[in-house]
Amino acid sequence: MSEKQKRTGSNCEYCMNYEYDEDYEYYVCTQDLDQDEMYRFIIGQFRECPYYRPGDEYSIVRKQM
Repeated sequence: MSEKQKRTGSNCEYCMNYEYDEDYEYYVCTQDLDQDEMYRFIIGQFRECPYYRPGDEYSIVRKQM
């Protein structure tokens, strides 16, 4: 993945808002998305997320603990 892709928020795995939900047993976006945004997120067309907050693996894990 290029550095540009990380900056534009195209990869949820590196976002601070992408958390594991133990009730559903999968990762979810914790932002309050409207219906259109949620549809694009689910089908994988949410390219430049306005809510993207970069985080490294360590800061994401610390947040989830």
